[in-house]
Amino acid sequence: MSVEEYTYGDFDELRINKTYQLSLSDDPSLIPTEDFVRNGRRYFLLDMTRKDEVGVDIQTHTETVTQASDTNSLEAILQRLDAEMEVTTEDGYVGILRLDHTSVQVTTDGYATKTSTLSASRSYPNLSEADVSLIPKTIEDRGKTLTLGDVKWSESMDVDGEGNPVTRYTATASYTGTATSRYATGYTVSASYTGEVSKPNCAVVTYTAIFGSEKAPEESKAPGGDEQHDPDPVQTEAPDTAKEPVDLSGLKRPV
Repeated sequence: MSVEEYTYGDFDELRINKTYQLSLSDDPSLIPTEDFVRNGRRYFLLDMTRKDEVGVDIQTHTETVTQASDTNSLEAILQRLDAEMEVTTEDGYVGILRLDHTSVQVTTDGYATKTSTLSASRSYPNLSEADVSLIPKTIEDRGKTLTLGDVKWSESMDVDGEGNPVTRYTATASYTGTATSRYATGYTVSASYTGEVSKPNCAVVTYTAIFGSEKAPEESKAPGGDEQHDPDPVQTEAPDTAKEPVDLSGLKRPV
């Protein structure tokens, strides 16, 4: 949309032209034509002109892509995503879209469990007998309970308090256990790319909304100084250019 402000006629009436370029598929009834107040003047629609021509139609376009990932680290994912992508739409528009970093989302494909084997060993020296009952049947290792699996013995000679020879035993015990953990089987990344795409040499329609103006009534100003729309404005039209106002409501897509 382009806006042109100018004066018209012998009395230097302030006017504003708002120009919109639409494709043939766009609905011109969405062009806003309601009265508005600007700089102490009320503007009202005088005329709406149309001009068919050949030009370049420009639209905002968004493409969402998905891809598999072996990580859910956003930092690593952003490094793998292309910063921009070139697109050609089904209806012939081409352009370059750029990654919207705020749109990147990661979802987990699913979960699975795995079981790993744990092992640890303990040494128990200076035992009077090579008796397994003297060995603890379980131990705690890094928060996991392990069970006695195997014991290997070694012996050595020593003397007691009276100088008599005695045999001492050392047990080397092996303990085993299992640990179960849950892990993600994979991730899916979705990201949106946004930008403008254009289609040259296509039929476009240029609409120009012409607004005349008059001094806004004093009652149109709120107590706080904000200007308000006149609920029942009286239109003053220039006799040589004024036409019946077009009943339109809102803009769909100005170019």
